[in-house]
Amino acid sequence: MLKNLLNTGRLLLPVLVPSWRFFDEIAPSPRIEYCVFSDDDENAGAGENWREFRPRPSDVSVGRMLRRMIWNPRWNESLFLMSCAERLMSHPTRHSEDEIFDRILTDLSMLSTDTLENSHVTFRLMFIYRHDGALHHHVTYEAEPRPLYSAGRHHGF
Repeated sequence: MLKNLLNTGRLLLPVLVPSWRFFDEIAPSPRIEYCVFSDDDENAGAGENWREFRPRPSDVSVGRMLRRMIWNPRWNESLFLMSCAERLMSHPTRHSEDEIFDRILTDLSMLSTDTLENSHVTFRLMFIYRHDGALHHHVTYEAEPRPLYSAGRHHGF
């Protein structure tokens, strides 16, 4: 019986503790930021209009962390979005851009539609890195704005 338990443990260990060789390289992932603006907004690309898409919580309780180890579909979707963002960096495709737009529009559909009429949305990919003790921001990709009212039909606007 002990031998069977050890064999089972040996089979489960690689699942519980993944190998770092799984990744081609370990590098920072870009942040996805989005901006919603109206047709007559002259400050559409201004810094204060950009918001991080699905920011990580600053604090997570132990209970919530344990629950997330078993069930966390939103984080899995966020990992998929990071994969799309990384693909946009290396080989831009309409599919990767559409997937990110779809998730942003779905999250925005939960807001009041009154504030989103005649609005557009765009997103950008930004790297934040430290150099000489200071944080630097570098935009690496910015999508063409899309009108919410035409794209929103699919998302319940």
